[in-house]
Amino acid sequence: MSRIIGDITMSIDGFVTGPGADLQHGLGLDAEGLHAWALESEHPVDRDQLEATADAGAVVMGRKTFDTVDGPGGWGEKMGYGADQDSRPPFFVVTSTRPERVRLAGSHDFSFVLEGPAAAVSAARQAAGDRDVYVMGGGSLVGSCLAAGLLDQLRLHLSPEVLGGGTPLFAGVGRHRLVQREVRVSASATHLTYDVRR
Repeated sequence: MSRIIGDITMSIDGFVTGPGADLQHGLGLDAEGLHAWALESEHPVDRDQLEATADAGAVVMGRKTFDTVDGPGGWGEKMGYGADQDSRPPFFVVTSTRPERVRLAGSHDFSFVLEGPAAAVSAARQAAGDRDVYVMGGGSLVGSCLAAGLLDQLRLHLSPEVLGGGTPLFAGVGRHRLVQREVRVSASATHLTYDVRR
């Protein structure tokens, strides 16, 4: 059976974007270094993390994340999940309204789920078969999936950045006990893997 994996990058002060995140500044103002491990690093540890995502059976994302990746400065014809790994599994977007148009409709498979995170995870699990489902963000979606008991595993990519504000990952998720499974370190990030206790 597939696992549901929350997979997200955060700063060491707990933010997944910096202040001022919008369509033009998806990661926030002066927060480009947050994803340097994925977009710039050639370190084998970072490359291994990206290559693991290439086998995703399906991906769940929130509407703000979708708006960023589908926006003018977002993904292109040769970029998908996992940065240059360009993984193209089916994407399930948690949203309250469908977008009027999808710029990447010809190159990426997006489905829009109006019934909330649990419904999106269920649809993604069905599409993934025996492969894993990744919940890629944003922060409120990963946090709400943790709070709702939907995650089997949490993978945090801890960037050596102190952003001082932005979108917090764990706001309002309550108490959870995790089991640490793996810690891998590069010059650009510390990659932490936890199983989520139920």
